[in-house]
Amino acid sequence: MTANDPDPHGGSDTRNLTAVALVCTLKRSPDPSSSDLLAEQVLAELATHDVAGSVVRVADYDVRPGITADEGDGDQWPQIRERVAAADIVLIATPTWVGHMSSIAQRVLERLDAELSNTDDAGRPAMYDKVGLAAIVGNEDGAHKIAADLFQALGDIGFTIPAQGSTYWNDQAMGGTDYKDLDSTPEAVAKTTATLARNAAHLARLLRADGYR
Repeated sequence: MTANDPDPHGGSDTRNLTAVALVCTLKRSPDPSSSDLLAEQVLAELATHDVAGSVVRVADYDVRPGITADEGDGDQWPQIRERVAAADIVLIATPTWVGHMSSIAQRVLERLDAELSNTDDAGRPAMYDKVGLAAIVGNEDGAHKIAADLFQALGDIGFTIPAQGSTYWNDQAMGGTDYKDLDSTPEAVAKTTATLARNAAHLARLLRADGYR
């Protein structure tokens, strides 16, 4: 079966996969963002595997603190949640601040926690059969820890993590360079991003055709 053929075993059509990148920079649009740039590069690589992607810059929305699907009083998380629910692949892109993911990324995880009690007809969490990815930028080390924290949370919520499911860039210690200010994408980052996209698209198609039972 090719990537564009319907599943011969009766599963869902694996064409037209979609991805959404939740960019968790602290900057609102239209300010340039290294997290946004790396997320766009991930989506560009996914597009080479026939995955259509879109970006949500979370700072542009009024996402209230809480652990429910809708905190009311103007909470705009439900708008983001709809896009997550419709996607096959969900990327969380975050900068590194004081050695941790951004406060916005942490809030996204807290809001996604509500999906543990939102189940399908089989009693499974609503995020089952979705692929979770991470993209991390920063001027100090910490990307591995952030990826570990993100993947622990996403796995608990029901996402499936592909092999080599994160990409990242860190400047040297005490450095002052932003990823968006580099003259070109480092070869190692480009290679890692391409591997992430290839593995994520492959896994998403497997889950679309024959998900968890």
